[in-house]
Amino acid sequence: MAKENKVIITLVKSPIGSKKNQKDTLKALGLTKMHKSVEKVNNEIIQGMIRTVEHLVKVEESK
Repeated sequence: MAKENKVIITLVKSPIGSKKNQKDTLKALGLTKMHKSVEKVNNEIIQGMIRTVEHLVKVEESK
């Protein structure tokens, strides 16, 4: 079985004042509080979600 690539997504900017779809995307990713991090499998769906909120989050490759 191949090892899955994962990314660590951290909320670094407050979503206050952001559009509703951006707030919904953060909630779907599991990012509800500032400086909270989640680890997700790196696929097309997650990449699209990251692009929606790229100005609010920091993304790193997981080891």
